[in-house]
Amino acid sequence: MKIGLGSSEKGLHLMGKIKEYLQKEEYEIVDYTNKENDIFSISQNISEAVINGDIEKGIIIDDYGTVPFMVCSKHTKIVCAQVADEHSAKMTRDHNNTSIITIGCEITGENLAKNICAVFAKADYSGGRHQVRVDMLDKM
Repeated sequence: MKIGLGSSEKGLHLMGKIKEYLQKEEYEIVDYTNKENDIFSISQNISEAVINGDIEKGIIIDDYGTVPFMVCSKHTKIVCAQVADEHSAKMTRDHNNTSIITIGCEITGENLAKNICAVFAKADYSGGRHQVRVDMLDKM
């Protein structure tokens, strides 16, 4: 599975740890961080990559996870969630078909962030009764 990662300047250290961890778990990682570490363009690029099928999931890190969440949520066909715990990471994928999560490096420690990313990477969308909500989101 291809997972896109991106980070602001403040989140680079945490992103490096997550990248290393996910690669050990045999995920293919595509790094969307640019030399300006512009979280807006990084979020745009990861959203477009998910929409185009270049990657299956995205993980974006900045101070609090808010800016990338807002940017990604503006895209049709993208469901993004700002997460700070493992259960939310699993359930948002399972029930909402979330394709991108955002994490705040100022509020989430390294071990928790790794666990969040591992759970999100492994989680599948269950569909069924949840598809009605996902279809409604796609129409917005």
